[in-house]
Amino acid sequence: MDEVDIRQKARAFVAKVDASNIREDLSPYVTAVNAKVKQEELGKGESGYSVTKPNGKHIITVNSVETDERQRFTICHEIAHIVLNLVSSHEEVPSWSYAKRHPNEIACDTFAAELLMPYQLWLSLVPKEGPSLELIQHMAELFGTSFPAAASRFASLSDIPCAFVTMERGAVRYAARSMALRQAGAWISPRSTIPVESVAHRIRSSGNSFTETDEVSQDIWFDNWEKGDDLWELSRHYARTDTTISLLWFDSEDLPEGEVNRFGTRIKDDGGLAELTGELPWPGRSRRR
Repeated sequence: MDEVDIRQKARAFVAKVDASNIREDLSPYVTAVNAKVKQEELGKGESGYSVTKPNGKHIITVNSVETDERQRFTICHEIAHIVLNLVSSHEEVPSWSYAKRHPNEIACDTFAAELLMPYQLWLSLVPKEGPSLELIQHMAELFGTSFPAAASRFASLSDIPCAFVTMERGAVRYAARSMALRQAGAWISPRSTIPVESVAHRIRSSGNSFTETDEVSQDIWFDNWEKGDDLWELSRHYARTDTTISLLWFDSEDLPEGEVNRFGTRIKDDGGLAELTGELPWPGRSRRR
């Protein structure tokens, strides 16, 4: 299953339950998969797990010492394992980390985000204005999610050219793009280093947890991108985990014109053939040897 398949399955699951109050109560999801949730103090870095009894009942256990938003995400993540029938593979890798995580875990994170921030409900509640620190924080609080989760959701569903980038230990791990950027062939290479000219690089270099918004050039982030236009970058660094996130956006009229190939990657213009002027270029001053 690719990301599109996972999102479609998640939205189909949400459509079968009453998700109108899901921001306050996840029980409709829990009931739909014949599960029960219990809280228990687990080991450091262990967010939760699920087991299935012989009678088919699922028991989802979440770490009681973690934040409410983290517990909500864990419940939805474990529901994803049940619905998608994917085996857990935590393998001592922190749940917040994309590095070396099993594809099953990343797939369940994608599914969980769809459950926590349902597509139609999100679109009906998100303010019709450009992104800002206050707007993302408002949506995170409204849906009981983390700031990075809300920022990623905003980028994915935005009408404007917008992207959300997750970075760990100075390297890009994941980038979510809005439809406008995907159609334009905007691409941020995974495992690439954080651009030196970016806000993300600047605040990470300070070594402190920090949030900052500033304008930077579009082409420092996107591969094979035209120079000349700027974008806004809202970046936040988490020093304890050496994780950095950036929300990137700009106006639709600032999208560069150009072609993309069948893989959705921008085709760099090499100038092509020179325009015909009616004048013969030969003979010239130089000759090919």
